[in-house]
Amino acid sequence: MTQVKEKKLTGKVALVTGSSRGIGKTIAEELALNGAKVVINYAGNSEKAADVVAGIKSHEGEAMAVQADISRVSEVERLFQSVVEAYGEIDILVNNAGIMITKPIATITEEDFDKSFAINVKGTYFACQQADKHMPNNGRIINFSTSVAGVMFPAYSVYAGTKGAVEQFTRQLAKEFGPKGITINAVAPGPVNTELFSVGKTKEQIEALSKLNAFGRLGETADIAKIVLFLASEEAQWITGQTIRINGGFI
Repeated sequence: MTQVKEKKLTGKVALVTGSSRGIGKTIAEELALNGAKVVINYAGNSEKAADVVAGIKSHEGEAMAVQADISRVSEVERLFQSVVEAYGEIDILVNNAGIMITKPIATITEEDFDKSFAINVKGTYFACQQADKHMPNNGRIINFSTSVAGVMFPAYSVYAGTKGAVEQFTRQLAKEFGPKGITINAVAPGPVNTELFSVGKTKEQIEALSKLNAFGRLGETADIAKIVLFLASEEAQWITGQTIRINGGFI
């Protein structure tokens, strides 16, 4: 975390789902450094969430952690109510929480399918519904897709399918949110150097994937967080209903 001279989000309240680690953690830190009060949402690891909050506070930022399983609508409702009770409103919603189950179709189970869509699709959709209820004018919603949706990778059918759904309702909801000046966009990272990305991959597979973009390296969480910061700022007020690929030329 580095100090920021110009704080673009002073006075704003940001909720980042799934932000106790990985990309979500870096996004939460970036938004906090730029003046936002940040809510760290986590599903189960309270210690990691507390560490993120402590790190933000050590840099004179303001943050709190709220546990909620976003695959359950009642939990999403409780999450938003907790944020409103603490801070009064939610100006920025980053729907970062998600899972990535990669298996050939022959081995995908009904549980794999249902869990993937419950978290990646249902969780994001109903968080957007709560934003419609609680977000003031000129708010910002940033959803998460994947650059894999634009290529054909074996074993990624369910994961890419969930993100295709996210891209579609990001587009379709743009005109519903537009009258309130709320923008809604999706970001679609390519391979990023995170714990989630590395699970189940060999060193050789990771090296091969890192060579598929123009720069020959994996993306870093900061590469994603900087674009999310831009979309959360006033500078992005004329961008809505879009999916922005952040992948170093991966596709």
